[in-house]
Amino acid sequence: MKAATARPTTLSAAWSLWTLLLGVGLLMMGNGLQGSLLGVRASAADFGNTVTGLVMSSYFVGFLVGSVLTPRKLREVGHVRVFAALASITSVAILIHALFVEPLVWAAMRFVTGFTYAGLYVVAESWLNGYASNRLRGRLLAIYMVISYLGMGGGQLLLGSADPSGMALFLLVSILVSLALVPILISYTPQPELSQPEAMSLRALYRLSPLGTVGCFMTGITNGAVFGMGAVFATNSGLSVAQVSVFMSAFIFGGAILQWPLGKLSDKADRQWVIVGVALVAVLLSLVGALVSGWSAMSLTLLGALLGATTLTLYSIFLACANDFLTDQQTVAASASLVLALGIGAILGPASAGVLMEWLGPDGFLWDLAIMHVVMVLFGLYCIRHYPTSESPEQGHYVMVASDTTPLGTAWTEEAAQEEGQLELALEMEAEPEAETEDEMLAGR
Repeated sequence: MKAATARPTTLSAAWSLWTLLLGVGLLMMGNGLQGSLLGVRASAADFGNTVTGLVMSSYFVGFLVGSVLTPRKLREVGHVRVFAALASITSVAILIHALFVEPLVWAAMRFVTGFTYAGLYVVAESWLNGYASNRLRGRLLAIYMVISYLGMGGGQLLLGSADPSGMALFLLVSILVSLALVPILISYTPQPELSQPEAMSLRALYRLSPLGTVGCFMTGITNGAVFGMGAVFATNSGLSVAQVSVFMSAFIFGGAILQWPLGKLSDKADRQWVIVGVALVAVLLSLVGALVSGWSAMSLTLLGALLGATTLTLYSIFLACANDFLTDQQTVAASASLVLALGIGAILGPASAGVLMEWLGPDGFLWDLAIMHVVMVLFGLYCIRHYPTSESPEQGHYVMVASDTTPLGTAWTEEAAQEEGQLELALEMEAEPEAETEDEMLAGR
């Protein structure tokens, strides 16, 4: 009798991917540090809130372009070359920020950085999909998301390790991104194939899933405001550099901690009502922060953690909500449009927060979050009335998605479709013997 072959566990599969996951963690650490560093440095250089918001928005413009163009280049030259080229450009771009502290130069470099990071995410995720089996892929992607959050939050904590007005932190970002090359380049995994998904317009997607489409757009605005102007808000609120790093880390970790519980809740309850509830809590927290004065550093950090637990968790639920109204054949095609809606919103996020902060002071950041979440609540109630969720027990599958504006949404939405398809196939196979038995009983009569 042959011994049964041991099936790999999630942890063993993740360990076999440690080079890839380490590279992703270093990339996200560099990205987290870079975003807050530039916000603090822009405030010190008196760019002004409006100009800073426009500069930070350039990242998301580049991100959209990179998301579209990188897959084409991957098919031409392969993953290793594209990853190495993009990481090298990213290392150079952050150093140019330190050499030329000018808004126009920074806007151009933020565009370049957004372009390169979009490409780096695409390469890393397609590489991960090449490693993972169907049975473990969803859980490995969840581990990937957690590592992304931890890396980004850890990058925020590095902000207090040196003076933002000097070169040290800019060099540190460059070092982290350069080191991310090493584990990826020493991997011997064959380069995976990258297919071009079918396109679906935003108008067509809106007709199928209004709340999912508008929700992804609105979360793009709020997430863009958080990652583009959160450090500026904390700085203008009187926090020191070290306190700013803790504030941003708390914001991100808050989102990471509640991703899974809120996702499971949305699987058990009506997802649209969960969205309205979470967005309403975000409105209340934002209003409390904006209307109550004299916040201490500790209180402001706690507020940031609570806001992160609501603001940064909504994107995943909106994606799952969209899947509730889509067929398996439509899900993969719609995922690209959902990420596009997120990216468009992210371009507007830093700019909208910057304008309100120019008018209202630092609290304009919180008023911006409050307004955007009010829109989510109102539109959610509208959709509950006019587009109620089906009573079918086969509700869309929730998949944890990092709410930072990355192409992760596309990868995880595709995985949800694949897992649902496999589940339906298994159920059909189990039902077939029962159907045959019934036929035999009828024939016997």
